[in-house]
Amino acid sequence: MFGANSSSLTPGFFILNGVPGLEDAHIWISLPFCFMYLIAVVGNCGLIYLISHEEALHRPMYYFLALLSFTDVTWCTTTVPNMLCIFWFNLKEIDFNACLAQMFFVHLLTGMESGVLMLMALDRYVAICYPLRDPTILTTPTIAKAGLATFLRGVMLITPFALLSKQLPYCQGNIIPHTYCDHMSVAKVSCGPVKINAIYGLLAALLIGGFDIFCISVSYTMILRAVVSLSSADARHKAFSTCTSHICAIVITYVPALFTIFTHRFGGKTIPHHVHIIIANLYLMLPPTLNPIVYGVKTKQIREGVCKLFFREKDVLTMKRFMN
Repeated sequence: MFGANSSSLTPGFFILNGVPGLEDAHIWISLPFCFMYLIAVVGNCGLIYLISHEEALHRPMYYFLALLSFTDVTWCTTTVPNMLCIFWFNLKEIDFNACLAQMFFVHLLTGMESGVLMLMALDRYVAICYPLRDPTILTTPTIAKAGLATFLRGVMLITPFALLSKQLPYCQGNIIPHTYCDHMSVAKVSCGPVKINAIYGLLAALLIGGFDIFCISVSYTMILRAVVSLSSADARHKAFSTCTSHICAIVITYVPALFTIFTHRFGGKTIPHHVHIIIANLYLMLPPTLNPIVYGVKTKQIREGVCKLFFREKDVLTMKRFMN
């Protein structure tokens, strides 16, 4: 598998070990992840279909939500089917280039998730602080350009992950103690220096996550100032209610991410390795699973759209009166 005197020791494939130490429980571990994946696929695809077919949802807020749903369903699909093959069929081999491709898309879509949440925060800022100019500022071409810019930002910052990993020598073996290929899990298998990988990984996280969190914080600071200045309590409540779903999505995405980062940085020796792996998988699964549920429960227009899809018009009017 390895060239004996090769200056670039590259394996033909890696072995993804799943959750080391819990091999006997792989089937049981797989069940909640399989269930969450089914909810994520059905929920996010349903949201995309609903937004594309319901004219009342052809607004900037829902276009960004459709982009978030597309990112979510693609994000979990890059890892979960492969993880289930490991758990159910013991198919642990992954081609070297396929591993790098999986790494690229996992980190790219992680950055996209963060970027779309940032764009949604800017949308809420424009809608609340400049309500009369909202249709002229957030036009469909502007939304498309913003989405494309977020995607290109991710491509530029994440591509070096794969390039740096491809240059490393792998002379210590090819077993990755994980369920999927991520940047540092692959780098740690190498027998070469990985300091550059670690520094660049931290830099990319700051440029993507740090920038997005800063923009979200500024947006909600301005929103809070605008809402507090409203004279009517009913107007304040209505303005805040349009942000609750997005705030929930932010919490669902960033809290597990920060928890994962801190457990890796500060709990590396005290927290068992299999706990790190399970947390990393939950981080990838929680936002795609919970986002469509949160938006379905919290957003009146989406609830009404779902009712129109599944019930007759007479029933929809009855349910509208009930929801109001």
